[in-house]
Order: sequence, then C-alpha cells, then structure tokens
Amino acid sequence: MAYDGQYLDVEGLTVQPVGGLRETGDPWMPFDLVDADGGVVASVAAYLKDVQACGRSEATLRSYGMDLLRWFRFCWASGLEWDQVTRSEAADFCRWLTVAGKPGSAGGYAPATAAHCETVLRHFYGFHLEAGTGPMVNPFPLARGRGRPGAHHDPMDPFSCGGAGLFRPRLRQRAPRCIPDGQFSELFARLGSHRDRALVAFWVSTGARASELLGAAAGDVDPGRQLITVIRKGTRAMQQLPASPDAFVWLRLYQEQVRGLVPGGQDQPLWWTLRRPFRQLTYHAALRMFTRAGESLGTDWTLHDLRHTAAYRMARDPEMPLADIQWILGHAHLSTTQLYLTPVPDDVIASVIAFHARRGRPAPPAPEPGGYRPDSLQVLFGTAR
Repeated sequence: MAYDGQYLDVEGLTVQPVGGLRETGDPWMPFDLVDADGGVVASVAAYLKDVQACGRSEATLRSYGMDLLRWFRFCWASGLEWDQVTRSEAADFCRWLTVAGKPGSAGGYAPATAAHCETVLRHFYGFHLEAGTGPMVNPFPLARGRGRPGAHHDPMDPFSCGGAGLFRPRLRQRAPRCIPDGQFSELFARLGSHRDRALVAFWVSTGARASELLGAAAGDVDPGRQLITVIRKGTRAMQQLPASPDAFVWLRLYQEQVRGLVPGGQDQPLWWTLRRPFRQLTYHAALRMFTRAGESLGTDWTLHDLRHTAAYRMARDPEMPLADIQWILGHAHLSTTQLYLTPVPDDVIASVIAFHARRGRPAPPAPEPGGYRPDSLQVLFGTAR
C-alpha cells in the first residue's frame, strides 16, 4: 500500500466485505468476529468477553462487534497488523469512515456511527494496552486539550471523566423525531395484522424500546391493571409500564388469533412470527414489518421513533410531570428527558401560521373616548332588538 508522507492512500483503497460477525447461539460468547478463512479473531474475542463481564447486553456486544469488523476489514485491505498500527493509520481509518466507508453508498457513514466506532476502538486498544497484548501506545488517543479537565463544566449537567477522542467527529445536537398524529394514523392503518397493531400500540403508549417490548413474556402482561413488564436495556431491571387501553384490545385479538398455534405458558414469548414454523419474533423481523408499512407511505420512520413519539405526547400534556416521563423512559438524567420539551417543527409552523391569521383579522372598533359603546348601552337599557 502506497504512503503519502505518514498517511495511507485511502482514496484508492478498496475494502472488501471479507470476514463477518457470526452469531453463535452460545450465551457465553454470542458473537464471533471471523476473518476471510472463517477463523475467529482472538483479540476481538478477548475484548468482547471483557465487555460481557461488565454486564453489557447481547445487543451491545453485536454493536461493538460491527464496529470492530469495519476496522479489521480496513486493516486487511491495507495490509496492516492490528497490533502494530499507529495514530496515522487510525486517522486514515476515521477519514475513510467519513468519506467513503459505507458500502452501497456514495458517501461515508453518518457522524454518529463514526463517533461510536471511534469510541469502541479506543476502548478496544485501551483494553489490550492494559493487558500488554497490543501496541504500546493507543492509536485512538483522547483529544489534546489545555487546562484542567472539566474546569468549565456545568454542575447541572452529567459529568464524564473520560473526554472526547482525538478523531471523534463533532455531532450536531438533533431533536428526537416525532411522528405527526396524522401520519401515525395513516401508518397504523397500513399494518397488516392484529399482532403488528398491538406491538405499535404498546410502543407508542409505553415509550419502551423496541428490544425491551419484544423480550416480554406472556406472563408479563397485566390487563387488569393496564401494565406490561419489561427488562430495561441498560440496568437490566424489571419495570412495569402503563399502556393505553387500545394496546390491550389489539393484544387480546392477537392472542385469540394464535391460540393453540403457539406454545402456551406464562414463561413463553409474548410475540411470535405469523408463519410456520412459529418462532419468537426478532427485532429485525419487527423492524422490517414497520419499515414496510412506512415505505408504502413514502416515509422512513423507525421503531425508535415510536419511543420518541410517546415521549413527545407525554411532554405536551401540562398535567404530566417531567419526572414521571423520566421514570417511564428510564433516563438516568432529567436533562435527557428535557430534550422532548423541544417544540416539534410542524407544531411550531402551524402555531405561527395561526398567529398570522389572527393578525390579519380586522380589529374590533374601539370605544369612543370618555363614553360607552352604543351597542353596550342598548344591551344595558334593553333597547337592543
């Protein structure tokens, strides 16, 4: 591979989709990163075991594994050894991510994806640095800064003692996406089964994450108290969430539809596929169901947008305390919940248009100075007809 000074010629680099992240079905090692020959990459296996020991979920392990797969494919294409790379190669990888990294796309990955990848790789090399099995210097260092870390930190904001990575892209703070009520009604009407309607009704009324609701068992539903129990993604704690009456109506219709077709029992999954052989519904199957309904309307709403929509609906209610919304969403910090106080652009536009309409109406006639309006006098003395 040709070098330009200390940097790789990433402009002409072709990264082949070799290797992969393999799902094993083994709870002790849910995912393996394999090379082009099918061999397990030992350095990644050791790191993922350490991540699992920290209590991270299988979804987190998969996310970290995909970031590492991008990095190792880059190394394989560049002829680099993962344990001999320097800051220059790390910088080249981050450049490649943001310019031309995404397969099937004219550009690179989104800034949020690139930022997550940089963070995972910095932790990956930090793990091997402590173990003495990687480079002597972390190729993904923290950003160079001046002064004492946290010197200008707002005490009302969550404090992080880590710091940003040197190659981490700057992220623009975006307001969470909310599905307008009209579009939601149209999208709900496109859903093809009672199961899908029940799922969407629960997501949009509880604010639960997609994976949390899909992991519920049949015994986790309490229609009498209008509650459903989920396992929270971060803490792994069980929490009861209130849902709308409509969600339980659609759930009942779905349960009657599959009665006798799927295994019964309180510990059995609540959500099943609709075709034989019946299996527990996975996240990717549910996502495909929802995106297919959105595509028929020409929209690109995601399952996570349903959680945002639920939060916005609660935040708009003046009788709903913000602390209650924080508890429902499982946010560690109230500042995260406050994002849903940000006005939705469509609502702001409608409000301003209504304002201009009111301004365009003729003003009522002003009363004569020092006297009473004639129509008021007619009402007072009974002469009005």
